[in-house]
Amino acid sequence: MTIFRMPADEAEARAVQDELRGRVVLDEPGPAPGTGRVTGVDVAYDDERDLVVAAAVVLDGATLEVVAESTAQGRVTFPYVPGLLAFRELPAVLAALERLPVDPGLVVCDGYGQAHPRRFGLASHLGVLTGLPVIGVAKNPFTFRYDEPGPARGDSSPLMDGDEEVGRALRTRRATKPVFVSVGHRTDLDNACAQTLALARDFRQPETTRRADALCRSALRAATG
Repeated sequence: MTIFRMPADEAEARAVQDELRGRVVLDEPGPAPGTGRVTGVDVAYDDERDLVVAAAVVLDGATLEVVAESTAQGRVTFPYVPGLLAFRELPAVLAALERLPVDPGLVVCDGYGQAHPRRFGLASHLGVLTGLPVIGVAKNPFTFRYDEPGPARGDSSPLMDGDEEVGRALRTRRATKPVFVSVGHRTDLDNACAQTLALARDFRQPETTRRADALCRSALRAATG
């Protein structure tokens, strides 16, 4: 079982991020798009009950057919703080991953990896704790700047923090808003973008994210009656 350390407060949470950040592996290319297994993870909340439900959905990288899926639920024990969302979501996400009957392969998070103020978003945190290759594909650019990418599918532009490229704005469908891709662990940025395009064949979001989002929402409805 993966050991997760829950901090007592925001200061300790930032210290945990700073401590673990040095373990992120950024010099591996990652698995080839369209091969192996690819797993989407996502969470849904019931704020009135302080309940979080996580889902993990494993797809075949070539066909995008579902191979396996699992869910896990738990209590939210850390407050909402931008930049520290991993501490709200990771316990349930790790539990859902551990319940899978197959190896997850590459994991795709609905969130950030290196595109994070301390270069340690959810995708990086999850990668370090599990040892899995992980990428982050987010719906918005957090606090970082970018130029609008070209209109065609596959067009991209750097997501910048000062002079540092922390991710890319990637157009997955013509005439739709880009998604924001960043490395989590054991992948490079070119491959993370290629993986995202391979997974977003018909919609703006990767199929992994779409499937995991639907499953965690369904599981939350079931859990709350």
